[in-house]
Amino acid sequence: MDFSLDPEARQIRDVVAEFVDEEVVPVAGEIDHADEFPWELVEQLAELDLMGMPFPEEYGGAGLDYHAYPAALEEISRGSGGLGTIVAAHISLAGNMIYAFGTEAQKQEYLTPLARGEDVGAFALSEPGAGSDVPAMETTADRRGDEYVIDGGKLWISNGSVADTVTLFAKTDPEAGNRGISSFIVRPEEDDGFHVEGTEDKLGDKGCPTAELRFDDLTIPADRRLGEEGRGFVHALKTLNGGRITIAARSVGIAQAALDAALAYSQDREQFEQPISEFQSIQHKLADMDTKVRAARLLMHSAADRKIDGEEFAKEAAQAKLYASEVSREVANEGIQIHGGYGYTTDFPVERYYRDAKLNEIYEGTSEVLRNTIANELLD
Repeated sequence: MDFSLDPEARQIRDVVAEFVDEEVVPVAGEIDHADEFPWELVEQLAELDLMGMPFPEEYGGAGLDYHAYPAALEEISRGSGGLGTIVAAHISLAGNMIYAFGTEAQKQEYLTPLARGEDVGAFALSEPGAGSDVPAMETTADRRGDEYVIDGGKLWISNGSVADTVTLFAKTDPEAGNRGISSFIVRPEEDDGFHVEGTEDKLGDKGCPTAELRFDDLTIPADRRLGEEGRGFVHALKTLNGGRITIAARSVGIAQAALDAALAYSQDREQFEQPISEFQSIQHKLADMDTKVRAARLLMHSAADRKIDGEEFAKEAAQAKLYASEVSREVANEGIQIHGGYGYTTDFPVERYYRDAKLNEIYEGTSEVLRNTIANELLD
């Protein structure tokens, strides 16, 4: 039950933390204000071998395990929630789909440039009428000889407007429910019929574009299908289980940033001729915040431990993501409270942490869906 990082993982975390403090934190407010994809930072992450962290070196990755990878992602998210989402969607969703279910040829051709950071990845599952209810999707993929013709659309796709490679889900048998869904590799710049309808103006998670996509007779070779026909729903569930560990990491990173900011402010801000950190009410807030962050981090590493050991981890990943996401919002909220009126202004970063934290309770499994998952595992 010791989830402390080994020396190599600690070294990686410390290198990432230093990079975040020097390169990300100073521009995080600008990323939030401009809401533009931070190409320069992503290129720097690629130079540090951080865009393919968990993938084997033979595919251009860094070969990190699922303790080191979430620890590094936590640090990235501490600097910028939007940058954390960019990396998580790229690695845990798009990249992991190809790594887990792709052929050797698909891995060499499509995973390797993703892992090296030469390409950006996206994961296209959700639709306007099919978010948590995946089998309700309406996008179809019609097999015609050696090709598939895809028609439909996707919504809420992180990195969707900038992606070079998209792992996409569509119905190959519309009458078969969740057994009629298949998954594919799409290359937006190469494949006619791929359209970006626009991006969302969001509360937080700025810098990571959330796109609406449309497919009109999008034609791709049949060898871009991932695995067997009808296995897409299973692919999605397995990929999201791993992704929930990294959303827990994003959540912990944001919560840690809010705690750090509140701790520093409470020691600088004076009221009644003493720092507000001397007041017991503030001390109790800080104590609760730190305890919650530590507990969330341990849940994250507990789920990662089971994944590394090859054990079932769906419940543990759901618990880590559920608890960490709610903790991130709660800790960010208390961070604002400790800052008082200043916390409600853009002069201090805690309001950004609060906006970024809220997304954690929604994407890759809402808190309500995760509670269903946990209960089903308990009752099965």
